[in-house]
Amino acid sequence: MEQKEGAGGSGGPNGMICSSFNQDFTSLAIGTTNGYRLFSVTSVERLENIHDSTENPDVYIVERLFSSSLVVVVSLAMPRRMNVYHFKKGTEICNYSYSNNILAVRLNRQRLIVCLEESIYIHNIKDMKLLKTLLNTPSNPTGICALSTNHSNSYLAYPGNSTIGEILIFDANNLRTVTMIPAHDSPLAAITFSSSGTKLASASERGTVIRVFTIPEGLKLYEFRRGMKRYVSISSLAFSTDTQFLCASSNTETVHIFKLEQHSPSGCDENSPTWSSYMGKMFTAASNYLPSQVSDMMNQDRAFATVRLSMTGKKNVCCLATIQKIPRLLVASSEGHLFVYNVDPQDGGECVLVKQHRLFGVVQEENEAAPEPEVNPPASQSYAATVAKPSMVPSSSAVKGYSEDGGAKKGEVIPEHEFAASPVCLDDENEFPPVSIQNN
Repeated sequence: MEQKEGAGGSGGPNGMICSSFNQDFTSLAIGTTNGYRLFSVTSVERLENIHDSTENPDVYIVERLFSSSLVVVVSLAMPRRMNVYHFKKGTEICNYSYSNNILAVRLNRQRLIVCLEESIYIHNIKDMKLLKTLLNTPSNPTGICALSTNHSNSYLAYPGNSTIGEILIFDANNLRTVTMIPAHDSPLAAITFSSSGTKLASASERGTVIRVFTIPEGLKLYEFRRGMKRYVSISSLAFSTDTQFLCASSNTETVHIFKLEQHSPSGCDENSPTWSSYMGKMFTAASNYLPSQVSDMMNQDRAFATVRLSMTGKKNVCCLATIQKIPRLLVASSEGHLFVYNVDPQDGGECVLVKQHRLFGVVQEENEAAPEPEVNPPASQSYAATVAKPSMVPSSSAVKGYSEDGGAKKGEVIPEHEFAASPVCLDDENEFPPVSIQNN
């Protein structure tokens, strides 16, 4: 769920270049012309600034791993280089350089995915070892890809065709292709997994229809119509954590929320004597005699709830989170604001704005200063233990590699990260949320 101006972007009016929510929607990261910032979004009234960094200017990719201290950064100054930091200790875990500009990075507890225009690199997040390179993937100039956040099924989704909306599903744990989903007639614009990794939502460049599929089978479950009058550019899709709702933002002033619920074949209760029930049956009967494109349009569900923003023509990032036990829609705008809306899970309709936060000018309070880097980090290895080196030392070593499972095609250079004397350990118990298996 990332929004960026691209590898050549100049940033918004406040110097904002990109924004992304973490995997459980408890944290927001923004990249700016002066570095990056991390915020906690677990409170409605207060936006807590977790961390500021000015070490890398012009950050156009910044991704945080859940609530841990691991953060991945890519800068416009070095768009082919990925830096992985432990921001609380002030150390760099590793860095990798690639043969072309990095377009997207995705994380879960098992894997780190780096997406280039025509290749994808799969790393083991425990030690950052390169496990697999997917070469000669269809041209993907905007870096469209998604990685399931569930710890037991690291499914990777990416475009299987550059001219139509095919989606390839790859098992990043077992390193094998699972299935191909013919999702849309037009090229893909956005894809995202549910928290359990059992559902995938997609939108095409037309932006009028959003579809939801089962994973790994690839069967179509739902079809939602975002609009009919105009094509739009979908900038983000996100399921709620309970997978009951799906939100979509675009370059228009409207954010749509769809409810994932099954309907009877008639679209309403068979025993209902209401006028709407009668009309629903009539539409269903009539659709059997209409062209397939028209009947499909009649059977598509509309938005359950909507939000009307005060700006248009901007790419916004949205997510559905439960904050203080109430469903909320969060929208991070490229203008440098975070909007918080209440969502009525029963009636839907127009969502109510309850808070607007500025993403610039937010500073840490004195009693919440960032912790000092530890001089002697723990020697014991934890679940996400990995290696580190001082962040001011650039990596210059490189080795030739063209192994199918661990390198690039023959003749390309694969850099080799350097190792420090002692490891950096992420504190699993305190930094990772509880792991729960969901069957949505």
